[in-house]
Amino acid sequence: MAATHGFVFSGKKRSGADDLDGEDKKIMAKKSMLPTAATANWEDPAAALAGARHEFGEHGGVNMSIEASATFTVMEPETMRRMFSGELGPDRDFFIYSRHFNPTVLNLSRQMAALEGTEAAYCTASGMSAISSVLLQLCSSGGHVVASRTLYGGTHALLTHFFPRSCNITTSFVDICNHEMVNDAIVQGKTNVLYFESMSNPTLTVADIPELSRIAHDKGVTVVVDNTFAPMVISPARLGADVVLHSISKFISGGADIIAGAVCGPASLVNSMMDLHQGALMLLGPTMNAKVAFELSERLPHLGIRMKEHCNRAMTYATKMKKLGLKVIYPGLEDHPQHQLLKSIGNKQYGFGGLLCLDMETEEKANRLMNYLQNFTQFGFMAVSLGYYENLMSCSGSSTSSELNAEEKALAGISPGLVRMSVGYIGTVEQKWGQFEKALSRMQDSGLFKN
Repeated sequence: MAATHGFVFSGKKRSGADDLDGEDKKIMAKKSMLPTAATANWEDPAAALAGARHEFGEHGGVNMSIEASATFTVMEPETMRRMFSGELGPDRDFFIYSRHFNPTVLNLSRQMAALEGTEAAYCTASGMSAISSVLLQLCSSGGHVVASRTLYGGTHALLTHFFPRSCNITTSFVDICNHEMVNDAIVQGKTNVLYFESMSNPTLTVADIPELSRIAHDKGVTVVVDNTFAPMVISPARLGADVVLHSISKFISGGADIIAGAVCGPASLVNSMMDLHQGALMLLGPTMNAKVAFELSERLPHLGIRMKEHCNRAMTYATKMKKLGLKVIYPGLEDHPQHQLLKSIGNKQYGFGGLLCLDMETEEKANRLMNYLQNFTQFGFMAVSLGYYENLMSCSGSSTSSELNAEEKALAGISPGLVRMSVGYIGTVEQKWGQFEKALSRMQDSGLFKN
């Protein structure tokens, strides 16, 4: 092992389990699942990422090596027993099997912990696996969750249908902006988790994380926040949340080519989720592939630059759409109900998010507009997901929120014609806006939509 300027190079496996003295021991002490001291001095997400330890390649390459092995060898028989007993682990560079820990995935996990300002993190095979694993770790049979009634459809289905049937875990859904309702729904001694999205899917409601965390913590309840819609923009753990979740597939990946998730939170929680006997991550096995982890670790350093452009263009388009008289929902607009809240809790210089919504009132109008935007002017693609460099559009009620019934959609504020738009950054702003105007003009000419 060799260290230079405070960085740690990947080295060859030690010859024995007890070979940890001298300079080797000092260097190995740095290899931890937790953020480094530089990360602990958290200023903003970009500064925290820059302060996280850089992992070099096996032969000194500027990029880390990919540890593609499923299993790892030991030099002495006694070492394996010590690893399975928990005496030796990844914090001291001992690895057993990649479903447990993998060095490449562990590096991405450290980056995610730095991004969110948490003690630790663990990266998973999907966003839904991160969500389900955390809730199963925090809730036992008979457990209770209080959740926002405006959630991603898959999460809503998990809480509404799967958990009650398979796990005897029930959920009370609330208006997350009605703090009295939230407080009344939390039953001290029974409720385990308060769950919500920092910026709701698809209505872009911004949660008052400091106040909601205070309400939950006063009753001993763990606060879990899905921050998929607002990486860099909002830092929930810095505002009081206990656990922060991500579908890394979205903005963090940025390429619409990877499915992945992350759990960011206290080291005690992450360690409990990796327990050999009771750990939800360990036993359910939503393992991230090391090659995927490497890809993502190369994209995180420029996430801040990408998010600023996503947000800048979203603000530009939303402002122009509003001037045209369209019913647009975007937290950056002054008439958004939580505009001032996001200004006060958001990280400065990162804007107000990379998504906006257009309420076309009916599904027919929404579909007609999206058809023109994709097939006649090439403004974007009709596709679910978000965070891509192209504009992505979907009618939420019949797609990503289709798991909700009509009453649930109405309570969540999802109209039949709500178009969710993930704003990309390809092309020039003038070029893309011209494409939008051309599609809108064609729709107006059709007589279906009048401004």
